[in-house]
Amino acid sequence: MRGERGFALVITLIVTALLVALLVEFVSEVYVDTSHSHNFVASQQASILAESGLAGGIKLLQVSSLMRQGQSYSSLSEPWAKPQSYDAGVGSVTITIEEESGKMNLNQATSPNGTDNQNQTSAMALRLFKNLKLSADLFDALMDWVDENDAPRSGGAETSYYSTLKTPYKAKNARLETVEELAMLKGFTPEILTKLRPCVSVYGSLNNAEFVTPINVNTAPKEVLAVLDEKMTESLVESIIDSRMKSPIKSQRDLLLISGMDTILPNIVDKITFSGSVYRIHAEGRVGESVSVAEAVVRMASGQSPPLILYWREY
Repeated sequence: MRGERGFALVITLIVTALLVALLVEFVSEVYVDTSHSHNFVASQQASILAESGLAGGIKLLQVSSLMRQGQSYSSLSEPWAKPQSYDAGVGSVTITIEEESGKMNLNQATSPNGTDNQNQTSAMALRLFKNLKLSADLFDALMDWVDENDAPRSGGAETSYYSTLKTPYKAKNARLETVEELAMLKGFTPEILTKLRPCVSVYGSLNNAEFVTPINVNTAPKEVLAVLDEKMTESLVESIIDSRMKSPIKSQRDLLLISGMDTILPNIVDKITFSGSVYRIHAEGRVGESVSVAEAVVRMASGQSPPLILYWREY
């Protein structure tokens, strides 16, 4: 009898242990499923907030445009230039906007035939790379990526190089469509892209045949102002920035009020403008630990015409 009772006790303990294990597994699965469900909902809400941020950014640009009607300039003193953050109840959304018109258009620094354009933008690009302490080979790689031939420049790369990579691909042999595309080019590391991104763009004006995309002196970073002309000094760049902080530069006459600009202006008159029309909107939606980002580049039209979306991505 004692043996039977001992055997029954062992069986009871084993069954109890199995039941406890099953209960723990069940509770764990319920917790994981619930957690996944909450995370999915939070991620969807964050995505919606980010998208709404882009819509809000466009509205902000339209308001700024209405505020400066009749004015032929745009500047960093306008509402769009200040980061906006809103509490949306379930989460928050942050909007930042930068003017692409204050950057250098890389597409105009290159040529379809693979030879140096010897134009104003290519010279500016070479000066920018030098000032940022970037190798001239990077400019060769950029030229090779855009040109229509497969003959590599001395420091560049064509399909013969890209086809040997771990994930092979061909040189595009066409204009850049996004700044992010630079990551595919030989030598363009994340660190280099971080240096270049605030200074360069791939968006010109409506006239794609233009030789130079004018740069808005009211919004251009100091690195871009510095390469407008080989005679542009650091002190002159600082004077331009100090002047536009006090009041937007509205015309060539305003520039001439800056000491030293009288000798520079004739050389840059075709490279500059005082207003912009292309903007990059960056919106970040956050719900709990979930973060979603939406980014768009828009060209603002005059009058009541809707803006044109040039680029859109979410991540």
